[in-house]
Amino acid sequence: MRDAGVMAGELLDWYDRHARAMPWRVGPADRTAGVTPDPYAVWMSEVMLQQTTVAAVRDYFTRFMALWPTVHDLAAAEDARVMGEWAGLGYYARARNLLKCARVVSHELDGVFPDTLDGLKALPGIGPYTAAAIAAIAFDRSETVVDGNVERVMARIFCIEAPMPGSKPALRDAAATLTPKARPGDYAQAVMDLGATICTPKSPACGICPWRDDCAGRAKGIQAALPAREAKKPKPIRHGIAYVARREDGAWLVETRPDKGLLGGMLGWPGGDWGDEAEDLPPIAADWAELPGDVRHTFTHFHLILRIRTATLPQDAAPERGHFEPRLAPSDLPTVMRKAFDLARGTLS
Repeated sequence: MRDAGVMAGELLDWYDRHARAMPWRVGPADRTAGVTPDPYAVWMSEVMLQQTTVAAVRDYFTRFMALWPTVHDLAAAEDARVMGEWAGLGYYARARNLLKCARVVSHELDGVFPDTLDGLKALPGIGPYTAAAIAAIAFDRSETVVDGNVERVMARIFCIEAPMPGSKPALRDAAATLTPKARPGDYAQAVMDLGATICTPKSPACGICPWRDDCAGRAKGIQAALPAREAKKPKPIRHGIAYVARREDGAWLVETRPDKGLLGGMLGWPGGDWGDEAEDLPPIAADWAELPGDVRHTFTHFHLILRIRTATLPQDAAPERGHFEPRLAPSDLPTVMRKAFDLARGTLS
């Protein structure tokens, strides 16, 4: 393997020619011309990209920046509006932390994001990876940024055969040895682009990789098998019931889920806990009818099978839980609740 500085320089040369265009990114040509990244846009994109693909994030990022072009605008936004716009992007704790962080930066830091790793890590919802990414990309700090793409590149370049996730510290240490002092923001994005476009999970395009001659995994002929992963345990299946009710005037009965926990702070249909068996917990006594079929949805740690019960309620209905929304739009709901809505609304229209 060649000198780390030489390798970084070659990767940056490759990035200058092949950098992906993204709405939140200042490309290498613009950066050379003196254009600096907006820390607010970098932060927004990095929070959205946590455990989510670039393709899924593009439209959300563009919409959020149009609605709330500055951190002050986002800090002043209504929680329900932000959560509604986030619906479908998943991992809703990120949206709650997005608002918390925006309000700290707006109200306590005069709208200015910290430019150091420790300062960024002190903000709500910003962990070590996100802090390193913002510090490098927005402020050109020489921080080591390691996402899934970078882990894959490092596993192959250094031929680290220990399985994930146990090998994560070794992969990060390996990445740190290559992180340069010059252009660290561009370098961080270059390694991620390399993993996303050339050093891909399957069938890596080694023939056009700028680091092909340095790759110990390729020399051993096992690059496509790296990084190795421990066998996944099967996801458990949980069951639940969603009670979808509409009042005579057309208002829908919904509830706001607790701030903490799955789908925290989001609107949803009343129901009991999800578990090995569905909890029968209607929000009001009514003539509930169970629909044929069910809603199926996969979360990070389990699969959910949701039975749907519907009812039409009188104008003076007084539910034990939830409240009525006269103008409910599907976009106000997280994906699993929207699936229930799509199944039920034809019977309640």
